Amino acid sequence: MIKKNQNHFRGCLIGGAIGDALGCPVEFLKIAEIKNKFGSEGITDLVCAANKKAEITDDTQMTLFTAEGLLRANTRMNSRGICCPSNVVYYAYKRWIITQGYKIKNNEEMINSGWLITVKELHKRRGPGNTCLSALLSEEMGTVNKAINDSKGCGAVMRSAPVGLYVIKPRVFQIAVEIGALTHGHPSGYLSAGAFAQLIAEIIEGNELKIAVDKMLKILKQKDNHEECTKKIQLALNMLDRNIPSSQAIPMIGEGWVGEEALAIAIYCSLKNKNDFKKALTESVNHSGDSDSTGAITGNILGAYLGVNKIPSDWIDKVELIDEIKQIADDLLSVFKEGDVWNKRYPGG
Repeated sequence: MIKKNQNHFRGCLIGGAIGDALGCPVEFLKIAEIKNKFGSEGITDLVCAANKKAEITDDTQMTLFTAEGLLRANTRMNSRGICCPSNVVYYAYKRWIITQGYKIKNNEEMINSGWLITVKELHKRRGPGNTCLSALLSEEMGTVNKAINDSKGCGAVMRSAPVGLYVIKPRVFQIAVEIGALTHGHPSGYLSAGAFAQLIAEIIEGNELKIAVDKMLKILKQKDNHEECTKKIQLALNMLDRNIPSSQAIPMIGEGWVGEEALAIAIYCSLKNKNDFKKALTESVNHSGDSDSTGAITGNILGAYLGVNKIPSDWIDKVELIDEIKQIADDLLSVFKEGDVWNKRYPGG
């Protein structure tokens, strides 16, 4: 069954935000420290701030701006008949970097561009990654053929779910790669972004989760320099086949600071608990690594697979920016319908 409906589009983005928020309080903590602070099971529920909301991080912020860039690219294509999506997303990331307190070229013009940058809750620093910051502040646009650095950090993969929801399937992998390469120049940085977006697209197409992973892997293996990414994902699948528990498997896969590890950990946790959103997310964040990113990617995967109706309602109620996340998800879905919503909320370019 094709899952191009509100339940699964909202599930993908809301699930990612919840995983991000769940992992946020334990990012940078070793597993022993997590258990010492939250108990023997580790962190198992969202931690709310003074405003009674569980705070998202730069992972969700950049995911929303990725989606905004894609939607503006759609407007540009409809109005001008030509568009390079990665270029438009690049300027969406420029708007994100303004929300982090930086001034850039054409700063005032950017501030007055579109609705997302006007959301005051987004104008908070939530651990923005150094690679993304330095790349975007350099005023250079990285590409696959002209790498801006040699980073394979997970900052490219963790923001790529909207590409899988939006882009026509034959182009998903390449578009996500081009968007990833804007800030991450190592093949494992941008190929993990392409693989993740492809996986989301396969899920939305209606494939069973393991089949979706297998189809994604087949495409990944056709790409130059895929070996490092492929090896990590295959390791995760081998851990599942051997029924290795997450407490042992995740450290063997890695800590998730780099793209291929973050994606492999999320695939492991998603497949291991494919019908249990809460358990999958709990396992995905309780480790000595980049917990918010592995949680976000796992949430994107299982949210797309199970749909928002299978996400605990109390978690949905607690997560920050829920209305804005729903709006973005609904607008991505509306790409498949006729209407003039784009010119109202997403000016071209």
